[in-house]
Amino acid sequence: MFPFLSRAGAALWAAVLFVITPADAQNAVGGLIALKAARLFDGKAKTLVPNGVVVIEGDKIVDVGSGIAIPQGAQVIDLGDATLSPGFIDSHTHLTSEYSKPYNERRLEDLETELPLAAYEAIPFAERTLLAGFTTVRDLGSANFMDVALRDAIGKGIVRGPRMLCATKGIGATGGHFDNTNGFRDELFGRQPEFKDGIADGPEAIRRTVRYEVKNGADVIKASVSGGVLSMKDEVDVPQLAPDEITMLVTETHRLRKKVAVHCHGDSAARDAINAGVDSIEHGSFLKKETLALMKTKGTYLVPTLEATEYIMGKIDSYPPEVAAKARAAAAARSEMFRNAVQLGVKIAFGTDAGVFPHGTNAKEFALMTGLGMAPADALISATSGAADLLGIAQTTGTLAKGQMADIVAVPGDPLSDITATERVMFVMKDGQVVKNAAP
Repeated sequence: MFPFLSRAGAALWAAVLFVITPADAQNAVGGLIALKAARLFDGKAKTLVPNGVVVIEGDKIVDVGSGIAIPQGAQVIDLGDATLSPGFIDSHTHLTSEYSKPYNERRLEDLETELPLAAYEAIPFAERTLLAGFTTVRDLGSANFMDVALRDAIGKGIVRGPRMLCATKGIGATGGHFDNTNGFRDELFGRQPEFKDGIADGPEAIRRTVRYEVKNGADVIKASVSGGVLSMKDEVDVPQLAPDEITMLVTETHRLRKKVAVHCHGDSAARDAINAGVDSIEHGSFLKKETLALMKTKGTYLVPTLEATEYIMGKIDSYPPEVAAKARAAAAARSEMFRNAVQLGVKIAFGTDAGVFPHGTNAKEFALMTGLGMAPADALISATSGAADLLGIAQTTGTLAKGQMADIVAVPGDPLSDITATERVMFVMKDGQVVKNAAP
């Protein structure tokens, strides 16, 4: 049926063709729509505009401002005492999986689950994310290119979900955080993982793996340069790629006009990655002030994923002792790291690691960020124009401005006064299509 698709791609297409119908949007692309609300956040300014109006034609914003004239014949959607905002962007998700069950149970389930079932599971994950107000995500790691298949199904309008930029398989070292045989008996799976599994040792192997992933649909390249929390046998802050490997990673990825995101908790590995020119550090739990200052100098983004740590700590007793110990260490360090990053003016892009916790609750990250010293306006910017800049899509989304894609959300009240309003999104528009309107 699908002779040239990967098994995962075929599984996802089979799932969506027989189960999912196109989103039942409230309007057809092409007509004028005017959105009204008591306030408007444009994605850049640190203050709200009163009497916000956004005019949409097709999938683009054609006018925006305070109390601007509404064209005759436009469909008016009055959202009342709410704040209009650019659609939120989550710079770190895993839409094709979810660790909502105890750790060991989930690890076993991953081994038992057939790809068609995994494809079905990804569909509601994507929809929940969109309905929570996240119109774009950068999806940083998936098995069997299932993220690429999901991205393409969303793009064709078959599945309802956010716009996705995909990393496919994370790149890492043998025995490292991205080695899925880590923690299992050697050769249990019949062979050692290789470049097709994202595992590469040495600069030339890194180059080959980057090319392989771009060939198979990667929009961004992700690599693990230090240990991780949820992997079994590696130490969380130990470097896992040598400097020459990281240099090759960045050089080859940038040559192919893609960006590089690196999973990194450890300070030493972060310095190697920042000096090599990576675009973002994901997590960054143990970063020292000097390393954060280097990030500011180099313009490297921090994607803090605070919510993932919070969720793990809330269920810490359900994790194996070696994982729990790493989680506790990372949690103990991350708050000071984040406060220092804010104080130093490091560029921060909103990112949650959704999939470690249930999809659709991404907005809890906002309150965690502000609770650690970030101003509410800066938290909103990190999830709109800031994240768009990191992802390289600022020319099309991330702000409410003429010519931008009509990716728009509304939250009740004033999010600068109550940042948790972001957890109660009442209206979502993506590409000019209304996909949620729960306004009273």
